[in-house]
Amino acid sequence: MNLTLVRQTLTPDSTTGQLYIDGQPFCYTLELPVIDGLPGSAIPEGTYPVVLAPSPKFMASTDDWVLRYAQLIPHIYQIPDRTNILIHWGNTASDTEGCILVGQSLGTNYIGNSRLAFEHLWDRIEGPARSNDCTLTVQKQKLVDLIGVP
Repeated sequence: MNLTLVRQTLTPDSTTGQLYIDGQPFCYTLELPVIDGLPGSAIPEGTYPVVLAPSPKFMASTDDWVLRYAQLIPHIYQIPDRTNILIHWGNTASDTEGCILVGQSLGTNYIGNSRLAFEHLWDRIEGPARSNDCTLTVQKQKLVDLIGVP
């Protein structure tokens, strides 16, 4: 399974985009601003393996919904100079320290219905991620996409 994150709007506060699953639009994304790919910035463009693994941060939660996923959060591996980068729920850049947030609605520096988007994503990627058959490609939107020329 291939997840593709196409970055669309870059602001000083966040980066929003669209997540595709095997070429089909799936949900919106929100990341930190694109700066240099290092901690405190959106991750660099590239293709990375996605696996399910425990998240110590979320395992410490007292929220039953969060605990349901804490043992098997999608982790993005092999990002240069980065560790513990996840795909999870949240609405604004203040909800991430470098991870990719998912949501069903999009606003300026905001995504909504994030938990529902995460549940649907987790259901789709659980099998492939468990069998090491899931990747994430991060790319910027091409100029051709912006002007609608094939």
